[in-house]
Amino acid sequence: MHPLVRLQRGLEQLYRVATGVNVGDFIVDAGGRAALAPDRRPREQLLVYEAHGEVEIGLFVDPGVIATLVRHDPGAALDDRNFGDLLLAVEGVSHFVLAVWCATRERPVTALELELQAEVDKYITCLLLTAPEPDVSAALRRRLFHDVDYEPDLADDERDRYRAANDNAQRYAAWLEAEFVAPRRIPEMLEELRRFYRQPLARKLGVIAQAA
Repeated sequence: MHPLVRLQRGLEQLYRVATGVNVGDFIVDAGGRAALAPDRRPREQLLVYEAHGEVEIGLFVDPGVIATLVRHDPGAALDDRNFGDLLLAVEGVSHFVLAVWCATRERPVTALELELQAEVDKYITCLLLTAPEPDVSAALRRRLFHDVDYEPDLADDERDRYRAANDNAQRYAAWLEAEFVAPRRIPEMLEELRRFYRQPLARKLGVIAQAA
């Protein structure tokens, strides 16, 4: 199974949502991405075009990322060989799933919400792939949210958005760790994550502010 399809199925099962589409049908190559987004070319990029009530979506993920995940399956072992590439893949698939899920419900979604949810998805995916234990969670939070560098070519508003998403996701993950991971309340954590996923951005930020 294609690694991105596998991640899509995992996220949809985790959150109990269904997009009704296959991310494999929406993958664009470097040439297609260059035609649609000539300015910035990161290793992962969701491409969205909306006109006349119709939304077109494409997802670019660097082929090297896919090759790494095929060669070093994170489901077998998550380590330094595949950790960074898994994060890129999760980010892209997270963006894709939330964007499509919202579009099918005619629910607006902002770039900040996409980034926030992707940060949460990276944390919970890595946690569940390894072990939902407090020490694992704490190490993941440090690696995901504290040891962070941003691309130098980001515009100021983009950098601010990434920082806001990172900060809020870090606080939410810390709360999940204290409230659910440490006392071994994993089924309740999954229910909380599903509730959080369905909230609009303002309510997600409210949950985080109240929890933190």
